[in-house]
Amino acid sequence: MAENIEYTTTGKPHPYHLVRPSIWPLLGAVAGGVLATGAVMYMHDVHLFADSANNVPGIKIGLNGVYLGLLSILLVMFGWWKAVLHEAVIEKAHTPIVTIGMRYGMSLFIASEVMFFVAFFWAFFNAAFYPTEAIGYIWPPANIHTINPFGLPFLMTMILLLSGCTVTWAHHAILEGHQEQAVQALGITVFLGFFFLCFQVYEYAYAHFGFTEGVYASTFYMATGFHGFHVFIGTIFLFVCWIRAMKGRFTPEKHFGFEAAAWYWHFVDVVWLFLFVSIYWWGNTAGMDLTP
Repeated sequence: MAENIEYTTTGKPHPYHLVRPSIWPLLGAVAGGVLATGAVMYMHDVHLFADSANNVPGIKIGLNGVYLGLLSILLVMFGWWKAVLHEAVIEKAHTPIVTIGMRYGMSLFIASEVMFFVAFFWAFFNAAFYPTEAIGYIWPPANIHTINPFGLPFLMTMILLLSGCTVTWAHHAILEGHQEQAVQALGITVFLGFFFLCFQVYEYAYAHFGFTEGVYASTFYMATGFHGFHVFIGTIFLFVCWIRAMKGRFTPEKHFGFEAAAWYWHFVDVVWLFLFVSIYWWGNTAGMDLTP
């Protein structure tokens, strides 16, 4: 037990971890703000230093703000996770009691993410059940050429479901001490996550409607795009776990870092199933007609 007791922060042996002051939460907030600001500026086609009176076009922001925000978040994730791993591996500060707190924290984080998607689903169903005069009282709107749910979306669903199976395989392999199987299963999961993202980019590139073409397009891209962002984060999360697994950092007794990633990935899987059924399938094929 001695190696699981923290001495470094108070000088007294205890099973808790009193976190030292860290710059990473502040930098994480700044990176998130940069990404959000860049996304808004891209959506509104902002040009810096533009002067319409003198016919000066200014500097177009485009996707540069989004790229800068994503890069900032990746750098913060690298630094913050490195600090957490130092606490766990070098300082051995993550005692069983600390791990319980981490489990509660991860559970509450996923619950907060659920609320994000509840808002997006609410917006979609509100528009679908009560189509307004602006879209002709019809859902889907007449000007929207919807995506066939049993084409590319169904293939993407199979990819995510398969990735859920491989991450569960990795979990069982870690519990049974089969390190090579865990590495193999995690590698396949990361590949499937990346594969899914490639298909989503392809789907967006060839969709027949843009983000600003009415309430259908806006709710569709917000819900599916936000999910795609979660797949992106989850893939990075699992990639880090894959690297750690290759270094032999996970044992049957201590592997919460992987468990947190697996919980997050299963959450992403379940949300996609709701997206596929409600937005791709029902929202595209059931139809509502409230024409007076």
